[in-house]
Amino acid sequence: MRVRLILLVSATSLLVVVAFLVPLAMLVRSSAADRAVSAAAVETQALAPVVASADPEALAATVSQVNAVNPHPVTVFLPDGQVVGAPAGRSGTVDRAAAGRSVAHDVPGGREVLVAVGGLPDGTAVIRTVVPDAELYRGVAGAWTVLGLLGAGLVVVSVLVADQLARSFVRPLAAVAAVSHRMAAGQLDERADAEGPPEVRAVGTGLNQLAGRVGELLLRERERVADLSHRLRTPMTALRIDAEGLPAGVDRDRVLADVAALERSVDDIIRTARGPGRPGPAGRCDAVRVLADRVAFWSALADEEQRAVAVDLPPGPIPVRVSADALAVAVDALLDNVFGHTPEGAGFAVRLHRRPGGGARLTIADRGPGMPHGLPVERGRSGGGSTGLGLDIAARTAAGSGGGLSTAPNPGGGAIVSLDLGAPEPDGPAGWLRGR
Repeated sequence: MRVRLILLVSATSLLVVVAFLVPLAMLVRSSAADRAVSAAAVETQALAPVVASADPEALAATVSQVNAVNPHPVTVFLPDGQVVGAPAGRSGTVDRAAAGRSVAHDVPGGREVLVAVGGLPDGTAVIRTVVPDAELYRGVAGAWTVLGLLGAGLVVVSVLVADQLARSFVRPLAAVAAVSHRMAAGQLDERADAEGPPEVRAVGTGLNQLAGRVGELLLRERERVADLSHRLRTPMTALRIDAEGLPAGVDRDRVLADVAALERSVDDIIRTARGPGRPGPAGRCDAVRVLADRVAFWSALADEEQRAVAVDLPPGPIPVRVSADALAVAVDALLDNVFGHTPEGAGFAVRLHRRPGGGARLTIADRGPGMPHGLPVERGRSGGGSTGLGLDIAARTAAGSGGGLSTAPNPGGGAIVSLDLGAPEPDGPAGWLRGR
């Protein structure tokens, strides 16, 4: 927009300058020529009394003196055919001037001035001189140079003024655009400054109102999610009481542990819902430790359903750029899909590998029916009658760590889901252990 405004003003200024300077330059040239011809005519007419005196000797001496100092030579054509002064041929224009009419016309190399002098006994004499082009247009080049510099200066000034005018429009618009980009990135507390032309201020005000409204709606939705999650506390309390009433043993401890995990999940949902909308740091954890814990949890259910579980975990920790809770939720979502969409007795394999550039790759392969038509990972859509959120949760967790999720058919039947997790940012020796 700024460049277009400058180009528009520059083109308009250039057209105005050309339309003004070209006629003015031609007028300067014409005025200089008229001035030179008028001066030559006055000098020539000064010889008229000498020519009218009919004294050939005095006329010859006077014309010689004039030609000695005059830049344009003078020739006198007498009625009897004599020529006094600079030699020149008698042309038709001289004959027309001899009829009693003074004339001036262009000739090659200059302009010819003819002055008729009457009152001689034999007729009319003609005084002729030629003003050369150098004298006709003396000073015109300098005047044109001044006019050209003046025109260029006017164009430059107009460009500078247009640039300042464009800045007054573009700068506030750029600031509003920058604020909108920051809002799109999640910084909903950003606001545009009310500056610039009225139209730009109106845009900034509208953007601020929109941001405020979006913030209100998000806050309302977070509070609603928190309230809905809080309703789960009553049935969870009843479930805990029922679990505590079971006979002491492994089953009671397992049910109580499940209830405690459910309560932690609900508390985390409430904290997340009521927390700030801006995403925080990705966090970090040991992928081996989290995966071993979640596989041990799901292995109990796998034993009940007679599912063969193959686990391949490398020794030692593998740091990844995701919090332990977030990775546990992603793993639970993937394993829940295995149990929910494959028949009982269908085994699965869980493998974890180090990535060459850092981080880890988690692969879960099952022996179920597979994903129909290469089921796309799209939030809210499912080919198995579920909510369609499991794969999306895992995909967003992987993307937040700098990785991604991919699916492929299992050559032995079933599906393979691969989760790439990025390496944590280096911040000192063993700094990633804070997220364990």
